[in-house]
Amino acid sequence: MASTKKLAGDVKDLKLAAKGKLRIEWANQWMPVLQMIRKRFIKERPLKGVRISACLHVTTETANLAITLRDGGADLVLCASNPLSTQDDVAASLVKDYGIPTYAIKGENKKTYYSHIVSALDHKPQITMDDGADLVTMILTKRQDLLPGVLGGTEETTTGVIRLRSMANDGVLKFPIVAVNDADTKHFFDNRYGTGQSTLDGILRATNILFAGSRVVICGYGWCGRGVAMRAKGLGADVIITEINPTKALEAVMDGFRVMPLTEAAKLGDVFITVTGNKSVIARKHFPLMKDGAVVSNSGHFNVEIDIPALEELAVSKRRTREYVDEYTLKGGKKIYLLGEGRLINLAAAEGHPAVVMDMSFADQSLSAEYVVKNAGKLEAKVYPVPADIDQKVAKLKLQSLGVGIDTLTPEQAKYLASWSEGT
Repeated sequence: MASTKKLAGDVKDLKLAAKGKLRIEWANQWMPVLQMIRKRFIKERPLKGVRISACLHVTTETANLAITLRDGGADLVLCASNPLSTQDDVAASLVKDYGIPTYAIKGENKKTYYSHIVSALDHKPQITMDDGADLVTMILTKRQDLLPGVLGGTEETTTGVIRLRSMANDGVLKFPIVAVNDADTKHFFDNRYGTGQSTLDGILRATNILFAGSRVVICGYGWCGRGVAMRAKGLGADVIITEINPTKALEAVMDGFRVMPLTEAAKLGDVFITVTGNKSVIARKHFPLMKDGAVVSNSGHFNVEIDIPALEELAVSKRRTREYVDEYTLKGGKKIYLLGEGRLINLAAAEGHPAVVMDMSFADQSLSAEYVVKNAGKLEAKVYPVPADIDQKVAKLKLQSLGVGIDTLTPEQAKYLASWSEGT
């Protein structure tokens, strides 16, 4: 019976496990904060016996989070949060080498994707760990029988937090969620530096294009958009930003980028990247305006940011020219290249964020799960920020791992900042 439990899951090929284990170990050495948390978790077992269902990108970094949660005593089941983001060798190793039931296959169809979510929920979670809110959504809509046993959950990404806040505003959210995405040690670094580098990595692996001299249109100037713009500019691209938020648009102008409506940018761009969290950002009206050979990609969580059905309707033919490149030929012969089926390109065609930046995000995840368990029954059914002390602790541990010291307030300074009596 023990052996059967150990090999629970649905992965592409268990023979890939040896390769996956090596890559998991490689990522681990770049995740010192999570290593420190794991050592404490092994000693204290703060998640002992707690059932966790996690719907995350199944990557080497996620594997190290899963191992940390397991070593903290959690009874964990993992499934994929995106059909194209799974690293099959990692999934195999989690099952075979670490005994963590994992339901994830790269390229799985929609039916399999949702069957894997069902498998994760059949674990009857006390804690949900989402990247896009699919677990919570399914519990609230189709698996309400699980609600009495759920203590709370965590959410990893902007899109998921948006969905969850909408649920809370509509009064349908039934248990507390910690918005890990909104932690300073997550979005300042993961969203900006992680997405910035990994998005361009995915585009380069898929196409081998030259960014220098290219016009790159980035739709959205949130933390992810800022990061992508910074890295594209660093490679010599002429960066154009499109936005709906006037403050963010103004910030992009002040950062030295051109800002214009997408109907204008569509005529100029060589490469398009969406990072908004919204749907139909690149819409039917934009495709006919694009240059012949335009490359279109998405680095947001869901593939709805690009209106792919409209592109399909406009095209007179379609063929796959490279592993992650689909060529759409429009009437008149113009060609548009869609990358990674419109799914987040940094994971569809590359490996996602570097481990060194995911170290902080997953430190936030593990400590937030511990926080939910410690405060079970005390939290309302709403979306909470990561507690400031957890955020600060992760930052301090990261600095410590880098060998960086900082100043501290003197008693006199602390008193001055806390008082109002001293003026000029």
